Amino acid sequence: MRAHPAGPRFGEILAPAGAPAAPADVEAMHALDPVVWPSTAVRSGGDALEQRAVTIAGIDVRDLAAEHGTPLYVLDEVDFRARAAAFRDAYADPDVPADVFYAGKAFLSTIVARWVQEEGLGLDVCTGGEILTAVRAGFPTARMAFHGNNKSVAELDLALEHGIGRYVVDSFEEIVRLAAAAEARGVVAKVLVRVTVGVEAHTHEFIATAHEDQKFGLSLSGGQAEEAVRRILKLPSLRLVGLHSHIGSQIFDTAGFEVSAHRLVALAGKVRDEHGIEVAELDLGGGMGIAYGSDDDPMTPKEMAELLRGIVVRECRALGLDVPRIAVEPGRAIVGPSMVTVYEVGTVKQVDLGNGHVRQYVSVDGGMSDNIRTALYDAEYTVRLVSRVSEAAPVLARVVGKHCESGDIVVRDCWLPGDLAPGDLLGVAATGAYCRAMASNYNHVPRPPVVSVRDGVSRVVVRRETPDDLLALDAGLESD
Repeated sequence: MRAHPAGPRFGEILAPAGAPAAPADVEAMHALDPVVWPSTAVRSGGDALEQRAVTIAGIDVRDLAAEHGTPLYVLDEVDFRARAAAFRDAYADPDVPADVFYAGKAFLSTIVARWVQEEGLGLDVCTGGEILTAVRAGFPTARMAFHGNNKSVAELDLALEHGIGRYVVDSFEEIVRLAAAAEARGVVAKVLVRVTVGVEAHTHEFIATAHEDQKFGLSLSGGQAEEAVRRILKLPSLRLVGLHSHIGSQIFDTAGFEVSAHRLVALAGKVRDEHGIEVAELDLGGGMGIAYGSDDDPMTPKEMAELLRGIVVRECRALGLDVPRIAVEPGRAIVGPSMVTVYEVGTVKQVDLGNGHVRQYVSVDGGMSDNIRTALYDAEYTVRLVSRVSEAAPVLARVVGKHCESGDIVVRDCWLPGDLAPGDLLGVAATGAYCRAMASNYNHVPRPPVVSVRDGVSRVVVRRETPDDLLALDAGLESD
């Protein structure tokens, strides 16, 4: 393993990576693959190259940048709603009832919560802040599920105060906390046990969450899940309604879900045999993948729904169980493709890699503070010049941020026009999930705004932070 004083992965970040295949021609370099980009993202049809900027929902990205500044998250409302509706419709089977909970951790605001409500989905929250955002939006709390591996007493009290519909319990300690809090309020909390089923999804190690050696859930193989069921059934302020599993993220097939469902249904059979109770709900979590590049081939919600229903029905029939209500928790699969991050190019420099190879470093006005995923997960993104079309030959490029880190990379390897210059606008696709949600103020950089677009009209969803916002938290200024 390569080592570096800054950490073992620092050397990997600095090492030249293998370049993707060069685009076949200039048109391919500028093409917007509809699998990757929002449904309303197109290039305008002007004759001059500078007139062929990208529009989203009928608005030129140059106009959006002029009005709202850059960096800028642009959220396609029509695309978001269509994806939410596709999940709702895919699971609307009268023979196997199901719930779809939008995973708010991907990206949540009051406006987005209202869209989710209007499209008929439930909402998955995992902190007090997410609960308060949804409550402020007027989201029906009975349609919310509360996740988290370390819910505080204050958060549980907040959830009970607002009548959250489901609690996904993650530990023995939480069972005690929730039971005590519910008893003090004179209510009965509906709970699902989060089961660690021992399935490692085919995904990045850091986002595969159902294998045994990780912080989430109660182990199936170690008997913790069964013991959790026993404890819950002894507490009058708790009501066991189901079992839950989440096997990872960015999953493109149902193989992992099949193993997970098999083990969850087997546990449901044990619950029936030992306690005489039919498990009413089976939540298979989220993790449905999206296309970050043209080579990615995610399943449609309908395809995934049909396969998951078939798996659960087959497993239940094999054990003679009633088929429970199914739940899934898409987040990335709804908001991920619906958002584009727009940056302005600041500096461009050529770096000699040796052996006749040159890389063009393109520095933009954002970076790891608005998209940490490349540095954190080695995530790959698609980037395009969006303010114009260029006939210059493509060159191997790396899009980097403005932060004081060598690992501040937005797109590690891509092909961009050789005449890229300061003031050009770049668009990075599929940034709806976790980019704004995980954004920071590293180097005291204010976080960008989120602006929704629809039918030629833009609306601020989350405003841009200002220096005053940053300094408002600085207690040292109180004495000045």
